[in-house]
Amino acid sequence: MAQATFKPLDQKAVTFELLSGHTIPAVGLGTWQTGSEASDSVFTAIVECDYRHIDTAWEYGVQEGGHALKAVMQAGIDRKDLFVTSKLWCSDLSPDRVHLLAISSEGRSQQTSGGWGSTGFHMEGVWREMEKLMKEGLVRDIGVSNFTIKKLNKLLNFAETMPSVCQMEMHPGWRNDKMLEACKKNGIHVTAYSPLGSQGGGRDLIHDQTIERVAKKLNKSPGQILVKWAIQRGTSVIPKSTHPERIKENIKVFGWEIPEEDFQVLCSISDRRRVLDGEELFVNKSAGHSEA
Repeated sequence: MAQATFKPLDQKAVTFELLSGHTIPAVGLGTWQTGSEASDSVFTAIVECDYRHIDTAWEYGVQEGGHALKAVMQAGIDRKDLFVTSKLWCSDLSPDRVHLLAISSEGRSQQTSGGWGSTGFHMEGVWREMEKLMKEGLVRDIGVSNFTIKKLNKLLNFAETMPSVCQMEMHPGWRNDKMLEACKKNGIHVTAYSPLGSQGGGRDLIHDQTIERVAKKLNKSPGQILVKWAIQRGTSVIPKSTHPERIKENIKVFGWEIPEEDFQVLCSISDRRRVLDGEELFVNKSAGHSEA
């Protein structure tokens, strides 16, 4: 089972151990929907705020070989010290070297006049290709994103290499308890995305009264409370921001804990809604967990 290794005096060294024996930093920078500001955010996070974990995807427009990471390396940061996650929508199996390559759900979504639908793909065939990428040294770990329990079990039935990481939406308003337990049972580490909710997406956790109350009590920001909540559940977490001060703030979550009483208050938030709410993600839209 993956274990956490906490060294609070050095935030770059706070990691979770993966099934492969590699480690993933507890806090990373999410880059989804950051657009033209992504490169600056990545540079700020790594060079100025000591992040060593960056979450990307081909469709995000921020890739391992992009301008931001090249600038980071030119600034003196060693590439081997960075944990870069990227994702496939099953149509591109030609990555540059990354630490973690995750396959997203069961296919690429397309929007038509009839709504959202999947182009479909052969899960076992794609996973075999990803296993080959590991053997060839192009990626260090492989994983999944937006999988349900049913899809995860299907994968585990034929996988020769277990997924190291499962990435999913997770926050006090969408705990995803059943999927988290399924991953823990199989030793698969979980990375929580959209941990702060989304003001633009109608799920604004930063201004949730319960979270604000706990933050005030502990003299922390709501963002820090949400990031810390994720870590205390045993997950790594990838908060997204394009604001330098918030990027810096979001990683200052070590050397203190949310008391159990307050942690349970956060877990009991009754308004259970996703940030990403759509059939295109192939995820059960009710009950705060993925099971279909």
